[in-house]
Amino acid sequence: MRGGDAVTVRLLTNIGRLWTGNEVLSNAAILVHNDRIAWVGRAPDLPQSVPGVVDDIVDVDHVENLGGALVTPGLIDAHTHPVYAGNRYAELAIRTGGSTSASITAAGGGVGSTVTVTRGTDPWTLCNGVRERLRGWLLSGTTTVEAKTGYHLTRDGELADVRLLRELEKEPMMPRVHVTFLAAHVVPPEYFGRQREYVEAVGAWCADAAAAGADSVDVYCDEGYFTTEESRWVLASGRNVGLLPRIHAGQYSRRGAVQLAAELGCASADGLHHMSDEDIAIMSRYGVPAVVCPATALQRGHLPPVRQMIKHGVQIALGSDHNPGYCGITSMSLVIAMAVSAFGMSVNDALRAATLGGATVLGAPDRGVLAPGRLADIVQWDADHEGAFAWSFGLKPRRVWRGGTPVQ
Repeated sequence: MRGGDAVTVRLLTNIGRLWTGNEVLSNAAILVHNDRIAWVGRAPDLPQSVPGVVDDIVDVDHVENLGGALVTPGLIDAHTHPVYAGNRYAELAIRTGGSTSASITAAGGGVGSTVTVTRGTDPWTLCNGVRERLRGWLLSGTTTVEAKTGYHLTRDGELADVRLLRELEKEPMMPRVHVTFLAAHVVPPEYFGRQREYVEAVGAWCADAAAAGADSVDVYCDEGYFTTEESRWVLASGRNVGLLPRIHAGQYSRRGAVQLAAELGCASADGLHHMSDEDIAIMSRYGVPAVVCPATALQRGHLPPVRQMIKHGVQIALGSDHNPGYCGITSMSLVIAMAVSAFGMSVNDALRAATLGGATVLGAPDRGVLAPGRLADIVQWDADHEGAFAWSFGLKPRRVWRGGTPVQ
């Protein structure tokens, strides 16, 4: 056995039902070496030795009996906005009473109000809030979170948010984080009447964001936000310095965002509440993956045509769209249940969208499925069949492993 005095080999056995992302196995086992999966399969087929991992299976450091439970890969949330301070509960209450987003923004609410509070919050308090949100994801079975900036809208503030996310990822009890630079969220008040100047500034900040640790660049391409031309400038600037381009598309209207995503080879088009058959055909033809967020879609009253996209071969990923203005969900098992109910997805399709689909849009081929060589991000659920995701509306994990290390 390798690894010196460190505990490096772990055997998870008596898995009643193993949903690997590629197949479903009964009476299964997983052998973990360091942070990777060394072997996975039916327990009766467990080899006596695995070269380079263990000479005799009886010498495994830790054997854990999972009691016949359902096991899946760690879930992946492909769309979140967790770096903010304060809340907008009062705004949510008046929106449910019939106030429009435009009237709320005119009265000083909306994204701008969160920008004001976030800018006025000390870094320690902001960090603690983000830390608690990320911990909530991990404890609910989500081992990777795409996390956007976008509530400082200054160069130094946005770069500090990137660094904050990168540093939090290193702490215990934190999920893996894919950092997305979203300075092109809205135009900040100090740039009122100078939108083009702000767009050029954001484009210039992209290189600094990449150096600070960002993985992707995003832009809100929609009516009242940024035009397709402005979005092209920001995304091309980010792509030129190595950031994966992704785009908020069709949240409020169709403005050519899907066509732009195809043109630039975006890693994902997100939202997609307003889509045409032509948009679906474009995404299918050019291989643009979709990230859909059922909670926000339900709140806005426009559901993306997910079944139609699946029918045409569009890769689907799921996101909570956690943000201060619409949705506080940090449970991807709840998102899976909502996707089944709201979008008409099968449990298998929704679970795949919350694992392999998320890994695809984030450019992370080392996760999303349970297979040799992949990261040992694993969840044992309080159930014995994946159908429980559709029943429970927030299925609870019994245990979560991040890189082979148990976190609860």
